[in-house]
Amino acid sequence: MTVQEYAVKLRSNISKIIKGKDDKIDLVIMALLSGGHVLLDDVPGTGKTVLAKALARSVDAGFSRIQFTPDLLPSDITGIHFFNMKEQEFMFRAGPVFTNILLADEINRATPRTQSALLQCMEEKQVTIDGELFLIDKPFIVLATQNPVETAGTYPLPEAQLDRFMIKLSVGYSDRESEMQILDNSRAVHPVESLTAVTDKTELLEMMNRVENIKVNEAVRGYIADIGNASRHNSEIKLGLSTRGLIALKNMSQARAALRGREFVTPDDVKTVAPYVCVHRLICRSTFMRDPDSAKREILDKMIKELPVPTEQI
Repeated sequence: MTVQEYAVKLRSNISKIIKGKDDKIDLVIMALLSGGHVLLDDVPGTGKTVLAKALARSVDAGFSRIQFTPDLLPSDITGIHFFNMKEQEFMFRAGPVFTNILLADEINRATPRTQSALLQCMEEKQVTIDGELFLIDKPFIVLATQNPVETAGTYPLPEAQLDRFMIKLSVGYSDRESEMQILDNSRAVHPVESLTAVTDKTELLEMMNRVENIKVNEAVRGYIADIGNASRHNSEIKLGLSTRGLIALKNMSQARAALRGREFVTPDDVKTVAPYVCVHRLICRSTFMRDPDSAKREILDKMIKELPVPTEQI
């Protein structure tokens, strides 16, 4: 099975629940195959949590869900050492972070202290608790959701944590035809509960390895580096792309190439995924933006258009 066929199998299963959003499903699958984390940022009721759960149910792997609230503690995520009276010794109780796919629902409702518990997990795939290091089984993917319009009782994610998400995207409202299908499928039991797995952890790891080996030649690597350098020297941008951001851009470009049935990355792959990888990482100088993400995307688009595109043979 090719990566392209694998993605079609996953997309077909998820689209039984998420109607009319194949492009967004593909982006989440690309991030999954790249081993990256996803931040779903949209208004309530657009299917953020359902999309995350549909993906998790499509893969026969470990799954945990955390509902983030202001009273959530770091130990509620990572786990704790407790004293076992029967054994008369301290034992470790693993938290929900020890899984393969973690749904962090409404992540911006937890306090910064609790949010920071995910930093090491997301970057290093390991957790340090009471001075002891615990490894998280591979793959480890965080699918986080947040509501951008409600600010009461929320704590905005700091730049360091945003940078750990490979992509940020909005699901958006469905079109009329898709919403009619959703209404027709609505039942007392949510349709996502009827989804069955179409792949397992072993197959997923194999596909992730194939994506990792997609060729990125010197010209395309230079193009990615040029995008990063341009973002750091743009007069409208206060904070440009980090090196981690450029690695994410390369990895997502490899995944897109694989989904298109190619063994190599083209500049078009880079340009297509750039808004989803880069926008949430940029901090602009202007503070008078009604829609910051749209403004940052315009700046990014203009910046990329001004860069020379590699034309040599890939």
